[in-house]
Amino acid sequence: MTDTIFTNARIVLDDEVITGSVTLRDGRIHGVDQGSSRISGAIDCAGDLLIPGLIELHTDNLERHMEPRPKVDWPHAAAILAHDGELASVGITTVFDAMRVGSILSGKSRYNEYARKVTTELMELRSSGALRISHFLHLRAEVCSETLEAEMALFGPKDRVGLVSLMDHTPGQRQFRDLSKLQDYVQKKHAMTDADFDEHVAHLRSLRADFGDHHEAVAVAEAKRYGAVLASHDDTTTDHVAVSAGYGVRVAEFPTTVEAATACHERNIAVMMGAPNLIRGGSHSGNVAAQELAEKDLLDIVSSDYVPSALMTSAFLLSQLWGDLPRAIATVTKTPAQSVGLTDRGRIAEGLHGDIVRIHVLDDTPVIRGVWSHGRQVG
Repeated sequence: MTDTIFTNARIVLDDEVITGSVTLRDGRIHGVDQGSSRISGAIDCAGDLLIPGLIELHTDNLERHMEPRPKVDWPHAAAILAHDGELASVGITTVFDAMRVGSILSGKSRYNEYARKVTTELMELRSSGALRISHFLHLRAEVCSETLEAEMALFGPKDRVGLVSLMDHTPGQRQFRDLSKLQDYVQKKHAMTDADFDEHVAHLRSLRADFGDHHEAVAVAEAKRYGAVLASHDDTTTDHVAVSAGYGVRVAEFPTTVEAATACHERNIAVMMGAPNLIRGGSHSGNVAAQELAEKDLLDIVSSDYVPSALMTSAFLLSQLWGDLPRAIATVTKTPAQSVGLTDRGRIAEGLHGDIVRIHVLDDTPVIRGVWSHGRQVG
């Protein structure tokens, strides 16, 4: 491959921002140098920022492309390619595609298995070279379900499962401690009556009683079999965090209280919060605000959750809050990479993947001017 050289750039490193040049060669970062390059063909960044490609650990975006409207099943290959292209356009160069495992085949709110089929299609597109960025899997193990064990058995070490999260959406606890929030959400989505909702809640609670503990044990064991990192979801109390730590959890997705986030830090569990929460100024479920955790130095990783473009925006909001651009950028690059054991990306350093984003800052708003994945421009 021909070298790609960026010059006259402000380069965001681990602990500082330097003015200099970056060279990409054979898909990797070949050199990082202070001072401008005079090599013919170099890209003059004119003072723009260069940051590592963003790393997204939890996004529902693929599911949104697969079902753009309720009960509309979009062709999966087209959905995967659209999802891939959208993420590349907003600076995400590595994604852990979140897919639910564990289905409910009975009751008022049913949903079916899909993850194995979509994963096969995703891996086929990856093998063909059709995808612009790096894709791994994030299996969201729904313990309050009927089929989790059977669905997780269909995956193995070759499926690039990098993250398994323990999801427990039993009504009345964790994310939906406030049943009125759940009722508002479910009734709008599924057009349920009050009686339907009561039946729905009773059914989910019965599933948790019948299968929950066994499914948690299955998910922990299967994550180990895949070689995946384990994450908790919506930890609310110190007891929840203690259980998570006992399982070997390394990432806490969206803890709902300061109490839980504090306990996570005490046990060296990285705290992840959603970018929409940070940008909107609070949780749509009424839980702790991401900004509050950031102000208390309890925020380590940001996820775009359901708005891919929010990931870049959130990093620059944190930069304003903390007055520390490298620290803020690390929440969407270096720290998520380290938390899932990826040592070959997430930083601008010699020998790492050539995943680079060029950004012009306009009145504190990041404007993306180019995205490179493995040294190839993709956005």
